[in-house]
Amino acid sequence: MTKKPKSEIESIDVLVHSSTPYDDVYRTMINDCPGLIIPVVNEVFNKQHRAGEEITVFNDNFFLNRQDGNQIERITDSNFQIENQKYHIECQSNPDGSILIRIFEYDTQIALRDATLEKDILSVRFPNTALLYLRHNKNTPDIMKIRIEVPEDYCTYNVPVMKVQQYTVDEIFEKKLYFLIPFHIFTYEHSFEECEKNDVKLIELLTIYQDINTRLKQITEEGIISELIKQTIMDMSKKVLKQICIQYSNVQERMREVMGGQILEYEAKTIYRNGREDGEKQGIKQGANQKLAEQIRKKLAKGQNVDQIAEALEESVETIQYLIKEYKLI
Repeated sequence: MTKKPKSEIESIDVLVHSSTPYDDVYRTMINDCPGLIIPVVNEVFNKQHRAGEEITVFNDNFFLNRQDGNQIERITDSNFQIENQKYHIECQSNPDGSILIRIFEYDTQIALRDATLEKDILSVRFPNTALLYLRHNKNTPDIMKIRIEVPEDYCTYNVPVMKVQQYTVDEIFEKKLYFLIPFHIFTYEHSFEECEKNDVKLIELLTIYQDINTRLKQITEEGIISELIKQTIMDMSKKVLKQICIQYSNVQERMREVMGGQILEYEAKTIYRNGREDGEKQGIKQGANQKLAEQIRKKLAKGQNVDQIAEALEESVETIQYLIKEYKLI
């Protein structure tokens, strides 16, 4: 008997969304600073939600049954509700051809969660869905679409794309898109190598982040954001910085000095909130690089090349190459 090949959709399971440091930062921002997502929603969906509107953040874990009888877990980056409108925003570090499949799976589960059955009619309401790209290229669309065909007809809904690298510091503060600040460093990723060797270029980058730091301090003093939110933004920015500048030690060290120096460690807030004595016992510090290196090792053993691994793990090729060398994976 000839074995039936896996469909394209089934084969996506091998890429079942492995959490990255960027995903963790995104989810932390959603859960601990939910009010900051309102300007993002207004920007990407052209809405008019007001600051202070009620936000409900939902559990982001779904379990799906597959044809082979196995159950797989899907983890959304965020699904939440502002007043009576549902939203789902996925965060991606790199363009990914399979993202629409995952988005549709998530949207379906979100719709079913609040489905209503009246007499013989099942009503489902899909959320407003968007995609936030930390990196993009000239082929990255502004809008993606999902088309659903039914026996009698079909419908298509839009998935707008927000490209973090397109927003300047001025635009971020003018539009109150403070949620994007931890990811703004992606805008300058192409210049890290030069900044590592050229002090003039490095100072230019440091000046930009000194300006961001000054502006954050100002809006905190004005009461626009709280001290805790400012601390969270800065600490999450440093977590992104640590990962994206993994092979640029000079850039990372100097940037950390500018981005607050000795600020309250975010782990301390977690310890306080949970009444724990040791944040590391909760796995707060997971040894992200070691974890990522182990994932790379497994994929190398399966014969995947650097480009394939970078796409699967949502990391840059440079980061994968660095970790292969650093952990002697080849």
